[in-house]
Amino acid sequence: MAEGVLRDPVAERIAGSDSLPLDDMDHHLIALLRQDGRMAYKNLAEKTGLTESTVRSRIRRLEDNDLLRVVAVTDFEAAGFNLMLAVGVQVEGRSAADVAQDIAQFPEVFSVCQVVGTHDIECLMVAEDQEAVSVLLTEKLARVAGVRRLLPAMAIDVLKNQPNWVRFDAERSRV
Repeated sequence: MAEGVLRDPVAERIAGSDSLPLDDMDHHLIALLRQDGRMAYKNLAEKTGLTESTVRSRIRRLEDNDLLRVVAVTDFEAAGFNLMLAVGVQVEGRSAADVAQDIAQFPEVFSVCQVVGTHDIECLMVAEDQEAVSVLLTEKLARVAGVRRLLPAMAIDVLKNQPNWVRFDAERSRV
């Protein structure tokens, strides 16, 4: 394995399945793209010791096999959303899956999960200000058919908001 390259546990699980195997260089390329998803093929080639055409073909192979996707992630604060909320939703009289589908249609909502526990759905959403929070909770979410109760929690300080949620370090790769 290349010096300083850490293994991605999700990629290792994929590699252990019947899908395309990943080698150390694939892991190295993934690590570099996680640091800078816009890194040019030329720079990737310089950092890996591969030719630019080899880097291009490896990345294309990873993308074609749904093992890699490079995407842009919007910074919600830069987009004018100053508040982030986690909202638990208790459902009654309708399936949680159907209610979750309806909630997922709101543009302020960026994550919707069916869960087990005190509520049936967990949503993450953003709002511009307190007035927008009030409108979102009372005029939008509360009016979705099947919503019994909303359990909102507002983030007072976002310490970590990491879209590439998989830990990419040596400790986690031992799992």
